[in-house]
Formats: sequence, C-alpha cells, structure tokens
Amino acid sequence: MAKKEKQVGKVKVTLVKSTIGEIESVKATVAALGLKKIRSEKTFEDSPCLQGQLKKVAHLVKIENVKE
Repeated sequence: MAKKEKQVGKVKVTLVKSTIGEIESVKATVAALGLKKIRSEKTFEDSPCLQGQLKKVAHLVKIENVKE
C-alpha cells in the first residue's frame, strides 16, 4: 500500500520588533530563522520544530498562513 502524503502548510514569518535587549537564545533563534532586519520575511514549511521556534519568538514576529 502506498503511504498517504500529509499536506504540509506554509507559514510566512515577518520580524516586526527588534531583538535589542533580548536574551541571547532569543537572538539566536531569530538569526536561525534567517530574519536580520525589521520587516524582513521568510516562508517556511510548517513543522513541529518550526512551531517551537516561533513560540519562543512570538512576541517579536508576525505569523501568517500561506495558501499555495
């Protein structure tokens, strides 16, 4: 039997607040997401790992679901 493929959604993440004054682990998470300047945005495929990162920096970013 063929395995059913799960539909993976996409998420657009935009940095809306500066990381100045944040602890190093939060700064490192924002850098790992590839966000450098305010209003920079990246699109990712949704995964549990990504959700953990976004939860950590939720106060600094705007998260939008993207329809393909």
